[in-house]
Order: sequence, then structure tokens, then C-alpha cells
Amino acid sequence: MTTERVASVPRVDPATTTGEREALEQWLDYHRATLASKCEGLTDAQLRTPSAPPSDLNLLGLVRHMAEVERGWFRKALADEPAPWLYSTDEDIDRDIHATDEDTYEEAFATWQKEIAHARSLAAARELDDVAAGRTRNGRPINLRWIYLHMIEEYARHNGHADLLRERVDGVTGD
Repeated sequence: MTTERVASVPRVDPATTTGEREALEQWLDYHRATLASKCEGLTDAQLRTPSAPPSDLNLLGLVRHMAEVERGWFRKALADEPAPWLYSTDEDIDRDIHATDEDTYEEAFATWQKEIAHARSLAAARELDDVAAGRTRNGRPINLRWIYLHMIEEYARHNGHADLLRERVDGVTGD
């Protein structure tokens, strides 16, 4: 597909005088919307444009990766749901980044939004101090607060990548 995409996720600045949970949720939503904004108006080919050799990182891959991250931390770690990976395989752990010609942005975006909606519903049923079913990679227990903070960090880091990818694709810069 070569058509340009239109705006799809409104980006709202987080409030500056709110409670802890609201602040965490607003900042996470802000970063989710930031990634979506980096993909807006681009063609399929542009979304697949890699950063710079040897990296094959691209915006389509980042959206797919963040769908996996949402799934991993909310479905798997927080709620202990049986949820196989969406894209990654034993043969290609980075399959989320390695999109094929058959993979589409429309599917990736819809899947990502579905994972976000499910993450919100899982989090809404818990308090920030509720201990998750899962653990960190080194086995430490985590709570919902930690997951929110980690997700904000994950998005912020990848949004930095998305900034550079977007600038490489069409010269657009900005937050």
C-alpha cells in the first residue's frame, strides 16, 4: 500500500497537577500517542525504511514491537494470561522488527491498539501497589506502578528512535 495515513491518535499533554496514578496513565498515553504521531502521513515504504546500516529498525517494526511490549508487561507479567507472542518466534526473536512484505501497518496498528485497550482494562482493575504475577528478568517482584514506569521508559526510548527514523524518512522533526 502506498497511500498516506491520516492522524489516528490524539496526543494530549499530561496534566501538571494531578495524582500519581493519573500522572502515570497520562504520561503513558502521551508516549503511546507520540509513537502513533511519528507514523502519521507516511506510506508503507516509508514506514519500512530502516534507520541506518547495520540496523534494520523501522517505524512499522517499532509499532509491532510496542504491541509485543504491551502484551508482555500487561497480559503476561501483570495478569499472568496465557498470551503467545504476536510476532516474535524462536527462529526470529526480533520478528516484530523484521516485517515481511505481507505484514501491514494497518494490521500492526490495529493489533497495537487492541493490546493498549486490553492493558488499560487490566490495569484499571488493580491498584498501583498490587504485585504482578510476573517478575523482572532477574526474578524481582514488580507491581503495577513499576510496570507503568517501565512502560513510560520503554516508549520514551523508542520514541527517540522514532524521532530519528521519521527525520530520516521525510525530514520531519519535533516532539
